[in-house]
Amino acid sequence: MAFKIPDTPEELFRQGGKKFSSIGKFIPFFGFILILLFIAATSFYSIDQEEVGVIRRFGKYVRTTDPGLHWKLPFNIEKLDKVPVRLVRKEEFGFRTEKAGVRTVYSNKNYDDEALMLTGDLNVLDVTWIVQFKIDNPQDFLFNVRNVRQAVRDLSESVMRQVVGDHSVSEALTTRKNEVNQEMKEKLQAALNTYKTGIYVDKVELQEVLPPAPVTKSFNEVNTAEQEREKVINQAWEAYNKVIPQAKGQA
Repeated sequence: MAFKIPDTPEELFRQGGKKFSSIGKFIPFFGFILILLFIAATSFYSIDQEEVGVIRRFGKYVRTTDPGLHWKLPFNIEKLDKVPVRLVRKEEFGFRTEKAGVRTVYSNKNYDDEALMLTGDLNVLDVTWIVQFKIDNPQDFLFNVRNVRQAVRDLSESVMRQVVGDHSVSEALTTRKNEVNQEMKEKLQAALNTYKTGIYVDKVELQEVLPPAPVTKSFNEVNTAEQEREKVINQAWEAYNKVIPQAKGQA
């Protein structure tokens, strides 16, 4: 059937109106479908295995959801924050990793403000260390501290200075490194808990504890002299323990 061109403009508008009225019957249906799709898009959400979901209603904490598919109130009445609770993060102090890999490249330039520490016997040490941490309380993490990374760095540096200041230079360099690690971990955790950061300290580890570069030679000379002194004392006691019993036996 051939298409007939309307004879008058009035006829053209009349035919167009009939077609539009037939299409208009479906507009409410399409509108309803769009509303349903929008509600679904703003209501259903999924949480990965490495995360938890924190739900806020008008900015106030409501609940925490575990991994899986969940539902919340639509139209942004409830908002979702995904928190990676199983992700272990690392902060470096006194140095930075420039290139990670099989041959990891480190840099300790321009980090003296972090690394230089004063010991309990008033010696200066160049201390580098790492702190590994993860989110333990998502609610505290989101609502109590604005910049958690900076909080971890500031508290770590402050606590490390306190811990190093409680030990002598020889203890920090050699005999009590493990104790320093453990003490640092416990005190840092206590400080983070005080501010309710929601952070758990997984590990604190000293990397290097050295005298500052300008005095390394002098420090090594003093250390060598002390070792020689201890060696002479030990040899003297050894000779004493041999001679005295023999003298008593002859008497």
